[in-house]
Amino acid sequence: MFDVPEAADGVRADRVIAEQFPAESRARVAAWIKDGRVRVEGRPVRSSTTLRLGQTVEVEIPAPPTVELAPQPVPLEVVYADADVVVVDKAAGLVVHPGAGNPDGTVLNGLLHRFGTLSNVGAPERPGVVHRIDAGTSGLLVFARTDAAHQHLARQFAAHTIDRRYLALAWDHGLADAGTLETTHARDPNDRRRFTGRTGHGRRAVTHWTVLERLPPCVLVEVRLETGRTHQIRVHFAEAGHPLVGDVTYGRRRRIERPPSLRHRGFELGLERQALHAARLGFEHPDGRALRFESPLPADIAAALDALRGAGG
Repeated sequence: MFDVPEAADGVRADRVIAEQFPAESRARVAAWIKDGRVRVEGRPVRSSTTLRLGQTVEVEIPAPPTVELAPQPVPLEVVYADADVVVVDKAAGLVVHPGAGNPDGTVLNGLLHRFGTLSNVGAPERPGVVHRIDAGTSGLLVFARTDAAHQHLARQFAAHTIDRRYLALAWDHGLADAGTLETTHARDPNDRRRFTGRTGHGRRAVTHWTVLERLPPCVLVEVRLETGRTHQIRVHFAEAGHPLVGDVTYGRRRRIERPPSLRHRGFELGLERQALHAARLGFEHPDGRALRFESPLPADIAAALDALRGAGG
């Protein structure tokens, strides 16, 4: 329950509710209103109803759907496992945990099939999940098998002491050789599927980069995350004018016409996902050991790099 603030005076109900519940999609908010779960001064409203300063708004949030985490034989590349942690080299296209539109067939389903149990932190929907990467991003992830290991890893993520290095192929429009991008990070108010750093509110997001190779019209960069917000690297590079190759959510589909040798690669150099790979992951194991893992570039990004190098040669 909340009272309509001055900034929302005269604004449609669906927009006001969406602002109050930024984690929810506009479609979900519209469904709440349609089902009569949003009441103003005790009476149901329509999405188009104009709200007035000081009105009392009640929102009845339905219980989230139950997600059943069933063990499934999902193919996974496990690069390290012991009684405390599991490190996975995730393939592009594989979702980390079940959610809307992805009820099963995830990394988590595969881990439960292989190891039986994970930490209770995050249970019942996300047991063992310490951090995530997008479905379209490939590379290294660590999962916790015990509660103590989960808490130990979580403290390192909170202190920004985890060594996370990504390799990214971006469209080069004069990117400096190295630098840092720091913004506030929040959901895009105009598109709930996207995030943005062009906002006066949100969480701090910091990305460091170093150019490894210039391959006109692209650039290969190593990215070091200080914070880990949803879509952080993709948003930072896109809003700085250098969207990642293959990232049509934050960029646009483009084809290279010159040099002619690259035309056969088609749109986005033939990539069907963002050119982003979690290449290094380093952390302190619960027993005090320093562990570091590295993952080579997957075939699709490597092929795009080979094509660019060949065209430049």
